[in-house]
Amino acid sequence: MCGIVGIFDTHSKNEISRQLLNGMNQTQVHRGPDEGELYTEPGIGLGHRRLSIMDVSSGQQPLFNEDGSVVVVFNGEIYNYQELAKELAELGHHFRTHCDTEVIVHGWEEWGEQCVNRFRGMFAFGLWDRNRDTLFVARDRLGIKPLYYALLANGLFIFASELKALLAHPDFVREMDARAIEDYFAYGYIPEPKTIFRHAHKLLPGHILTLQSGQQSLQPRQYWDIPFQLHGAMEEREIQDELIIRLREAVGSHLMSEVPLGAFLSGGVDSSAVVAMMGGLMKDPVNTCSISFSDPAFDESDYAQKVAERYHTCHYVDQVEQDDFDLIDKLASLYDEPFADSSAMPTYRVCALARKRVTVALSGDGGDENFAGYRRYRWHMYEEQLRSRLPIGLRKPLFGLLGYLYPKADWAPRFLRAKATFETLARDSVEGYFHSVSIMDDKMRQRLFSPSFKNSLQDYRAVEILRGYADKSPTQDPLSLIQYLDMKTYLVGDILTKVDRASMAHSLEVRVPLLDHKLVEWISGIPASLKLHNHEGKYILKKALEDYLPDDVLYRNKMGFAVPLAKWFRGELRERVRKSLLSKTLAETGIFNMNFIEEMLDQHQSGRRDYSAPLWTLLMFESFLRNTFHLEKAFSDALVFKVV
Repeated sequence: MCGIVGIFDTHSKNEISRQLLNGMNQTQVHRGPDEGELYTEPGIGLGHRRLSIMDVSSGQQPLFNEDGSVVVVFNGEIYNYQELAKELAELGHHFRTHCDTEVIVHGWEEWGEQCVNRFRGMFAFGLWDRNRDTLFVARDRLGIKPLYYALLANGLFIFASELKALLAHPDFVREMDARAIEDYFAYGYIPEPKTIFRHAHKLLPGHILTLQSGQQSLQPRQYWDIPFQLHGAMEEREIQDELIIRLREAVGSHLMSEVPLGAFLSGGVDSSAVVAMMGGLMKDPVNTCSISFSDPAFDESDYAQKVAERYHTCHYVDQVEQDDFDLIDKLASLYDEPFADSSAMPTYRVCALARKRVTVALSGDGGDENFAGYRRYRWHMYEEQLRSRLPIGLRKPLFGLLGYLYPKADWAPRFLRAKATFETLARDSVEGYFHSVSIMDDKMRQRLFSPSFKNSLQDYRAVEILRGYADKSPTQDPLSLIQYLDMKTYLVGDILTKVDRASMAHSLEVRVPLLDHKLVEWISGIPASLKLHNHEGKYILKKALEDYLPDDVLYRNKMGFAVPLAKWFRGELRERVRKSLLSKTLAETGIFNMNFIEEMLDQHQSGRRDYSAPLWTLLMFESFLRNTFHLEKAFSDALVFKVV
């Protein structure tokens, strides 16, 4: 696992400043503390920070082909590199190392842009071909590894593993994008391809970008998508058996390493499944890492212990106290743009624990999206049944009125909190799902934003992100559609981003076998009725694992990495959150209606409403501003909002 950076002059063959390139590269030293190297020639500069995993002695980057005309910087792992190296050697290519990076340069020589279709793994890389005068950048199919880029006004194309490296370039303009701010306060993260900055972008998962000298525009192209093509007739038992075979094969392919390797074990279904497969594949005991919480309402460590005992793992547990809120500003510096998933805090801690024992850890991320494990899927399907019985012309006025009249009841059991359900039923399927996943719904964002900021949005709404993906979806099955939407937005923008930054902050490589693209393709072909079955999420996965895991691990209620924000904001963080959100940091941006922020604080801290998620979202935005801009200056000099 590594950090990469590059500068390409699209206008001329000017020399690239090695000092500048090195400065950008050093911002990512945490991603690769073992080595750091640069390569420059007229018009191109590439940098790399290395965390040694494979071919520790000779896998340094930038890495070249035989005559030095092709050079690559690469972040990730190519799990099928040995079979590709054999094939390429038979075609006449000569290998000087035993690392997976070298198959990229030879794969490019042999197959050109199509090389990415041959790679199985997680990757982001930049490759320079002097003979073709071409820079080629690519990102893996699911977006496990990040890639940020920008085309500067002076014609320089810059790219990196993290946004902070782009910010280190003096010609990068820190001009925020109003639409990205709207997205953030809806989703809690900024979905690809946007970033918080107007001039920086994320390369979309499953996309490539080719540039040549003189090129004036950037045109990323998609090379892969989740097929959602149903398999032929198969009995349920056949699917279960095939699933275990494919799951074991995917996990096995992720075990290559020359450094200590282990797994996260939360006690949930997904991480337990990965550990169960590892236990049957590895000769030595698996190293497993868990964190426990002092509050039993959030603690899953007993379930993790059961799995660890069953598979005789070397199990390590560390307790995280519920007042672990010293990470707030640290998180802002890690993510480089606003990021409001509070589970980033325990994720950061479990990565720190794992790094004490291993350099590589396997996780269970992707299981909920693959197998419909989120509770919101179940509620969405309830709502879909009702939508199918009433046309939108009747539903919209009826449920819209009920949603307006029904009181907000955050304190009540879920079945009595009908206001959100009524509001969702008044919408079509995509808008209804957007309403269910939004941290702040449309009405709340309308109250949150100032009139001038709302004008800058030019009627843009964050739901357009989901609508754009829904229009391109390969499936119209109601459940499969929202799985597809989550894989394009929440999985990559939240889950994978969270894990990448938290792990890389500790120089830990995290692998996600449940997102092996061959496994994802096959799972997408399982009928939706076997994923969410009789209100049981992950039905087919749980049935397949009954011989491998105890029932109280498989069939208990889902917990997740919860953080007690509501309690914090009424207790230990009461004054801090008020001071931060009512200070000039937010007020002088001109973005917000400060009266509404004060109203939310008053109502939450009095116990009348639960505004913990919106307040946390604002707190992380305020922390981002303080960490990114020089706030001793007037905000009018620092912040500009434009719609792309």
